[in-house]
Amino acid sequence: MHEQIVKYYQGELGAEERLDLLRKSHSDKSLKKEFIRMQQLQALLGLVAQENDQQEATASYHQFRLQHKRAKILQFAQRTLRYAATIIILISATWTTADFYYTKHNSTEELFNTVYVPAGQRLSLTLHDGTVVWLNAQTTITYPAVFSNRERRVSIEGEAFFEVAKDAKKPFIVSTGTVDAKVLGTAFNVFNYPEENYSRISLIEGSLQVYHPESQAKAITLRPNEEITVSDSRLAVSNIADYKYFLWKDGLYSFENESFENIIKRLELYYAIDIEVKDSAMLQWKYTVKFRQKDGIHEILRLMQRVHPFAMKNDDENNRIIIR
Repeated sequence: MHEQIVKYYQGELGAEERLDLLRKSHSDKSLKKEFIRMQQLQALLGLVAQENDQQEATASYHQFRLQHKRAKILQFAQRTLRYAATIIILISATWTTADFYYTKHNSTEELFNTVYVPAGQRLSLTLHDGTVVWLNAQTTITYPAVFSNRERRVSIEGEAFFEVAKDAKKPFIVSTGTVDAKVLGTAFNVFNYPEENYSRISLIEGSLQVYHPESQAKAITLRPNEEITVSDSRLAVSNIADYKYFLWKDGLYSFENESFENIIKRLELYYAIDIEVKDSAMLQWKYTVKFRQKDGIHEILRLMQRVHPFAMKNDDENNRIIIR
């Protein structure tokens, strides 16, 4: 077991060391595999009961919000330390790590929050303005603790579902790095994983403008039931095919007449694991299925075996599942 991971779970790492380790695990497969093993071990030990997850996560978040109100103490800490302060809060109920840190822009101090959700987990949080955000597995959101007077801007890497609080004087902007989505009050989904070669923004209700940051004048306005796919800087609008897809925010993964190949790609993304299918003909199998996120990758594949029988083998050394 990686020594730093052991120290992480024993609480022996400093705040910056913990954040650095989490970021490395996102790109280092061997490190990510060790994290997954330790998470599974912790789960087996029953540190947090599954049925208490929502209450525990909510309590942890409210505790942070209470601490955040003590602005004078935080400001004093910043002046005293004279560098960006980093606080790591581990919400054990959802295996979610959130870091909160100070940065300086144009001689003004602004507090930013960064929340990262590990593989196989999800998280719901409420922003300062009342906007509710659901974060899917392997997702990072960065947002200011208090929005400025001009706009409410957040950035997303991964997948998030937004229910934006209305404020006509202060537009809400989601940045994916490729395009920006600008709204006043609406509900929409953003799919923006770096591992994929495209991004997709789906509008459930309200109004939404999508544009490249350098050419806002060419913004495309979406209507409810429309989504826009961004690939190689090209924007393509279509209708939403299946609303049950967005059940992920409730802990359910739903697929309607979806190919085995596409389902495998999503499972690899959500659970940070490689799945190798030996027979390419199997990739064309169709499934209409619904899974609970908390069941985990192996239980999901066992359920899929009932529809189309196949054999699977674990390759723990390479964090891979082989299907034939």
